[in-house]
Amino acid sequence: MNILFTSVGRRSYLLQYFRQAMERGDKIYAANSQSLSPAFLYADDCVVTPLIYEKGYIPFLLDYCKEKNIDAILSLFDVDLPVLARNRQQFEGIGVKLLVSDAAFIDVCNDKWHTYSFLREHGFSVPRTYLSSEDVLRDVEAHRMTYPIMVKPRWGMGSIGIYEADDPEELRVFSRKVEKEIAASYLKYESQADQDHAVVFQEKIVGQEYGLDIINDLHGAYQATICKKKYAMRSGETDCAVTVEEPLLEELGSRLGRVSGHIANLDCDVILSGGEPYILEMNARFGGGYPFSHMAGVNLPKAILGWLKGEQDCRGYLTYRPGVIAQKDIVMVQLRGVGE
Repeated sequence: MNILFTSVGRRSYLLQYFRQAMERGDKIYAANSQSLSPAFLYADDCVVTPLIYEKGYIPFLLDYCKEKNIDAILSLFDVDLPVLARNRQQFEGIGVKLLVSDAAFIDVCNDKWHTYSFLREHGFSVPRTYLSSEDVLRDVEAHRMTYPIMVKPRWGMGSIGIYEADDPEELRVFSRKVEKEIAASYLKYESQADQDHAVVFQEKIVGQEYGLDIINDLHGAYQATICKKKYAMRSGETDCAVTVEEPLLEELGSRLGRVSGHIANLDCDVILSGGEPYILEMNARFGGGYPFSHMAGVNLPKAILGWLKGEQDCRGYLTYRPGVIAQKDIVMVQLRGVGE
């Protein structure tokens, strides 16, 4: 089994998890658009790709897959997901299984307005969300909305451009600031879909934040939900958390997994406020909170490898121990570029 991980960046731990789950003869391949990637250190072979939005990106990956006899591709970056999903048939045409959800659901996850609309349509609680500051101010005046109000990129990730406005002036200033930050970052690519509404305004929900790993099999059938109570965040990712048993959130995960039909892991952030779970966002991939599930006994890499090899029931790999607390550490590694 040869698996290619795209946009690997600093997700070294995930490659190591797969390595530990693999059998003799299985290989890991890593791709990234920059050569200085710590995850390259843990692959059998690595390659620097064109940028995701360049025309040559997909042809490059297709050629690499044929050269290395790749069996499956797993992406670790939100921006990468829709590009791969829209080219699923090309990969399947050369015998490569794309471990990526369908393009329509990825668009729901990557677009905060579509996330809001999708979740409301299916009966989930979600912070009230707006596409224009005028609509926000109208509802504030009508006492349907109160400050503080979160201002953030509609297509956003990694805590880029997130601000908390306490009055109308801050709302306008932060809106312009977010627009500038979008234009100066990789967020500009997806934001081209609707540049006039690239900023969203969102009700701030106060409560305890949780992270969920909602796991489906490779056919989109629901398998399990792992709940983690968050203690600390850093750069938009969970930094410290403990696994917990929370029936209300497990039921939410079951509903969402069945409605979404996503593939493998759905990383989901939830705030429990007044006994009501509000879904903040969804990421259709392994998220930064998965290591906490793994340390508590979950082995999603093992399950994925089992499903790829034809095993029908891998739920035994998806059970976890509650009460496992962990925190991410900083570890230095000496890098090497491709070919060195």
